[in-house]
Amino acid sequence: MAARQWTIEQRQHQAEKIRQWQPWIQSTGARTQEGKAASSQNAFKHGMSKLLKQSREILKANKAFMNSI
Repeated sequence: MAARQWTIEQRQHQAEKIRQWQPWIQSTGARTQEGKAASSQNAFKHGMSKLLKQSREILKANKAFMNSI
């Protein structure tokens, strides 16, 4: 499915509607500990965060090894 092609006028109109609607006022985020735990895992959906975490662990281990020499 192709992405929608917005005209400048449509963008301006939509922006004004959003400013009137103010969805950020209704946004609360996770409230319970279970919800917070679940939302903290959202970044792992595509695996990039897991790779970055592994890379950080490897770099930390290498630094510790180099400091011990």
